[in-house]
Amino acid sequence: MPICEIDPWRTQYFERVPCPVDTRIPTEDSDAWIWNPRYRWVYDKLQVALRQGLEAAPHGVAPLRYPVFSKPLYNLKGMGVGSLVLRSPADYEAAYQPGHMWMALLEGDHISSDVALVDGAPKWWRHARGLASGDGTFDHWDVSSAAEPAVEAWGGNWCRQQLAGYTGMVNLETIGGRIIEVHLRFADQWPDLYGGDRWVEALVALYSDKVWQYDDSNRRRGYSVVLFLPHGPRYHHPPRDLVHDIAQRPGISSIQITFHANLAPARHAMPPGGFRVAIVNCWDREAGNAARADLRRHFTATASP
Repeated sequence: MPICEIDPWRTQYFERVPCPVDTRIPTEDSDAWIWNPRYRWVYDKLQVALRQGLEAAPHGVAPLRYPVFSKPLYNLKGMGVGSLVLRSPADYEAAYQPGHMWMALLEGDHISSDVALVDGAPKWWRHARGLASGDGTFDHWDVSSAAEPAVEAWGGNWCRQQLAGYTGMVNLETIGGRIIEVHLRFADQWPDLYGGDRWVEALVALYSDKVWQYDDSNRRRGYSVVLFLPHGPRYHHPPRDLVHDIAQRPGISSIQITFHANLAPARHAMPPGGFRVAIVNCWDREAGNAARADLRRHFTATASP
């Protein structure tokens, strides 16, 4: 399998594509940090903000104006852990933590962009717009078939300047066209919506041969519908037959059950707003919503204290 994937619910996207044994393609930020020492600074979110001219500082340097957004300087497990909006000096004092930072509170669409870079130059873009549902959670991601000119102009120039010499995938998270996070990997949540095995083959060639060759002229708009449930209960995986039946419905591309059944809920990295139990990738959002509702009924009925 070409992808260094630790989440068993995502190996379904990569297991059919061969890969040279010496090719390493990260999906985890921890692997990307180890394998790219020259570029690992991108995981310092303060540096990412300052290199764009955004107002930002570590905790200990108080903001001059509010509101601001507070988060850990480093957060390789993601999922919005430890992040919140500070609206006043009192909020800042209450939230103060070593190793955290604040930055200007940006407005606009929250977009996740996967970019194929060759020597720092973008060769392929794909954008997903998230519809937030509060406290670090998302209702769904719209995996667009369209370009995002503002993101591609700002992010493309930034990559060429800051990531010259790097060949591989990068994920840029932006709000209002400005970068809030950089990951030396791609979003392994929806490769099936990018083109499935053909896209994975191009991905392997990017890392093994340092080229990007992928005909994306027939790209389709897709959706990644997310199921968050309340923190506290212990949830149980649905029967395989139920997952298989839902995945075979018209308009559905794939189903991910996104937690480890044998691991305590508290040991999963989850945002404050909920515990993520499933993702439905689909071509028809109504079909995805119906699939999510059926999964919700299973998880709610079988949850234990």
